Amino acid sequence: MLEQSINTDDLQDIVDLFGSFDENIKLLQREFNVNIINRGGNIKIFGEVDDVSNVKKIIEIMICSLKNNETLDDKKMRYIISHVKNGKMNVVKNSFGECVFVTSKGRSIMTKTFSQKKYVKSIRENTITFGIGPAGTGKTYLAVALAAKAFRENKVDRIILTRPAIEAGENLGFLPGDLQSKVDPYLRPLYDALFDIIGTDSFNKNVDRGNIEIAPLAYMRGRTLDSSFIILDEAQNTTSEQMKMFLTRLGFGSKIVVTGDITQIDLPKNKRSGLVEVNKVLKGIDGIQFIEFKKEDVVRHRLVQDIVNAYDNYNVSCNNIADRDFVGENWKGEN
Repeated sequence: MLEQSINTDDLQDIVDLFGSFDENIKLLQREFNVNIINRGGNIKIFGEVDDVSNVKKIIEIMICSLKNNETLDDKKMRYIISHVKNGKMNVVKNSFGECVFVTSKGRSIMTKTFSQKKYVKSIRENTITFGIGPAGTGKTYLAVALAAKAFRENKVDRIILTRPAIEAGENLGFLPGDLQSKVDPYLRPLYDALFDIIGTDSFNKNVDRGNIEIAPLAYMRGRTLDSSFIILDEAQNTTSEQMKMFLTRLGFGSKIVVTGDITQIDLPKNKRSGLVEVNKVLKGIDGIQFIEFKKEDVVRHRLVQDIVNAYDNYNVSCNNIADRDFVGENWKGEN
């Protein structure tokens, strides 16, 4: 049994460290089987040597995060715990938040993981950046925030956001309305991100002026896009031909960000994903960088990361079990 102490006299609010109803401390106690006691700003940790050592490191990181004006929500806590358990202290220390953009409502958009910081840095320094990883890692949202920042600072004249119009297992071809009404469902996540970042009024004004364009990928063919910040979202659903077509739209003074998740490809089985292929084709070209996000980088609700983990584990188990185990006498579903 080991005891370690951490002094928090220089921390303005111990409540931010402990969390509402001490939820942060309770989480540490559950994850590491330790006891944590606060005595007048002096935090004492009791438990086995390795557990106490890890918890002390985590609390020190938590204090640094608070001094960096970050919030210690459940997502941040689990991110820190996961990396400390895996011996990746440097990753955690380098993931302290960086302000990317301040929204129309005065809210700061901050990076929350080390991969997000690398992603933001790559977008700033490279002409083309690929952000590849699971849902909920902030790939599209951060790209839109950086596009808004570049537009606000007059570094580009236009923001162009596009997606391939591929249904995720549903057929939307018979929706009523004109062409724009039919494609809007595919583009809704991009609308939502821009509404949140720059506000509805600013969005509508800039769309009317032609400064912001949101359109299906097919609309990009034949164009040369100068002085633009261009984002291709859901790029795993592009074909090889579409990916080449899109990337060759690049004009002078423009920047491209391509995002996607290669585990969620909705293309027909006889079609090859352009996002899967492009890393092999463009690898090593100066000015192009690929940033890979892991499931540990998920910054949505905690359950999103749990869902990603569950599907990964399920797919691994399925690869080791014959198809017959899911049909016939072994199938437990209802008729």
